[in-house]
Parts: sequence; C-alpha cells; structure tokens
Amino acid sequence: MRKIQFITAIKFIVLSVSSFLALTPSAFSQPNSDAAELEALKADIRALRVLPNQSHTMIDVEYHFANLWFAGKSENWPLAAFYQNETRSHLNWTIRLQQTRRLSSGEQLDLLPILQGIENTGLAQLRKTIDEKDPVAFENAYHGMMDQCYSCHVASEKPYLKLHIPAMPASTLVDMNGEN
Repeated sequence: MRKIQFITAIKFIVLSVSSFLALTPSAFSQPNSDAAELEALKADIRALRVLPNQSHTMIDVEYHFANLWFAGKSENWPLAAFYQNETRSHLNWTIRLQQTRRLSSGEQLDLLPILQGIENTGLAQLRKTIDEKDPVAFENAYHGMMDQCYSCHVASEKPYLKLHIPAMPASTLVDMNGEN
C-alpha cells in the first residue's frame, strides 16, 4: 500500500514539475528542455520501481539478528544494542517495502500490526536485557523474539522458515567480544 502511495506521490511530483516547467519563462530553460526533463523524471520513476523485495531485506535482518546473539552472549552490550537497533530498523524497512502478504485464501495479511507487536514486546524486552546487562534474561528474550519471528512466518504461510540459534556470527570481521 505504501509503495503505491509513494509511486502515486512521485507521479504527482512529476506532473507538477512538468506543469511548472511548461509555465516557466524561456529564460529559465532551453528549447526542448521540458521534454528532456520530463523523460528524465520518468526514468527516475522507473528506477524507483526496481526496489528489493522482502527476501532481500530479511537477509539483512538475519545478519543483524545473528550477530546480536553473539554480541549478547559475549556481553558486549554496546555492540548488542547496535545489532538490536539494526534488527529493528531492517524489520521496519521490510514492512515499508511491502506491508501486506497475499495469502493462499486471496486475503491480504497486514504485517504492520505484527511488526508493532514484535517491537512493543520482543524487541523491547531484548533492549531491556541489553540495557540491564543481564545475560540470562538476554538469552530468554532472544528465544522469545525467535518465537515471535516464527509466528509471523507461520501467519505469512511460510512455516518452513524456522529459526534456530546461530552456530556462528554472520560477520567474521566484527569482534563480538569487544576487546581492544
């Protein structure tokens, strides 16, 4: 829905700009520049339509969420806070790209309320354990967050996307221990 609104807004801007250019005195534009500018704007709109889908953004979520596990288990709380924020940010990006999923029944599943529930519970609980530097509570909250993620996968008719504790960090470059 938001993607359609965004594209509609861009089309409105293109029409507004083209109308403005049509009324602009020739001192501000060269001959045929209106048509060239309009074509350039149309090309920009076509480029905006080629956005990544949810699978791409969910790979980013996986990356940050896996690294969050290792940062928390290493009690590197500043890094854990970073990865918790990145997980949240990329989940939101995923929903901005595509807020609904078509179910096999033909109905649309609105993912925004699911994300808001996850933000208000699972992600908030993770943040609390990080702020409190509580490794036992962190592990429990991480497992709870995984359960919430899986519930969304099931609601989206993707129960085969089961989660487990990662075996290794997604990033081998970042020092999860935070030692200098």
